[in-house]
Amino acid sequence: MKTIYTIALATSLLTISCGKKETTNNNNKLTVAVKVAKVTVNDNNPFITASGKVEATNSAELSTRMMGYVTNIHVKVGDKVNKGQLLLSINNSDLQAKKAQVEANIIKAQAGFSSAEKDYNRFKNLFEQNSASQKEFDDITVHYNVAKANLEAAKQMRNEINSQFAYTNIRAPFSGVVTNKFIDKGAMANPGMPLISVEGKGGFEVTALVPESDISQIKKDTKVDVTIKSINKTVTGKVSEVSTSAKNTGGQYLVKINLDKTDVKLLSGMFATVQFPVEKTQKSTDMVLIPSEALVHKGQLSGIYTVSQSNTAVLRWLRLGRTFGDQVEVLSGLSADESYIVSSEGKLYNGANITIK
Repeated sequence: MKTIYTIALATSLLTISCGKKETTNNNNKLTVAVKVAKVTVNDNNPFITASGKVEATNSAELSTRMMGYVTNIHVKVGDKVNKGQLLLSINNSDLQAKKAQVEANIIKAQAGFSSAEKDYNRFKNLFEQNSASQKEFDDITVHYNVAKANLEAAKQMRNEINSQFAYTNIRAPFSGVVTNKFIDKGAMANPGMPLISVEGKGGFEVTALVPESDISQIKKDTKVDVTIKSINKTVTGKVSEVSTSAKNTGGQYLVKINLDKTDVKLLSGMFATVQFPVEKTQKSTDMVLIPSEALVHKGQLSGIYTVSQSNTAVLRWLRLGRTFGDQVEVLSGLSADESYIVSSEGKLYNGANITIK
């Protein structure tokens, strides 16, 4: 009985051992289908990039020279307006009082001038008939000229008051759209304070800031490519202004680009990346570019999956540079002619078996 028990136990152990061996062999890694591409190198047209913001070519922030309470705002943000349309009204009761005083002074000056003019004409006739002395005629001439000057001064005062009314009734300087409102009804408007902004119909421009190391290579009238980040579209434009001073821009130089007409729906305030083509020099180096969508991000690290000789995915960390539209510059970690994985049909991980489509 003891011998039979020992043989049965050994048989049982053998059976368990064989089962474990078959599980290990069948636990093969899944193969992930991937699409690969080779590193592209920009060696023909070097360029400088700068970030900027889209703005309307015709834009204005309207303010006033008068201090007063806002009595009414006649438009809302987004409203279309015509040139000369009333946008905002400021209390002008003090101007109305001054205007009444000026009108009274004009009436007074007009009466004085009419009397002086009659005296002047009468003494002129008497002087021509030798019935008045030279001194009498000179005195009445002075009186007439003073009355005439007083009337003209009163009329010019009225013109000044009328011109000030333009600053209490803010009107659209051109046809366009109301883009912002900086004050509410009942608030105090101060001289020079922005009240309302209007953008006119027409083209757009991009204002970019360029560092001092690159500004000398940017020339006026240069054709450039502008990538609008939020909609991932690229439009063309031409450099219209290149600033020669960075005194008020934090050490960077202001460059303006007039955008060409396009069907792309642009809005003021959109962020843009401008590519300025420059001449290739002996110091220029080939630029390695890869699509941004192929990158893998983990915390502050960025990398990309490459293909090993044994057809497995290898995660390689990169040091990245500037962004050019939907592509990013690789400073280190990837060289020309290397292949990298653009997309996959399954989840990739370091060491995963892959098959190239």
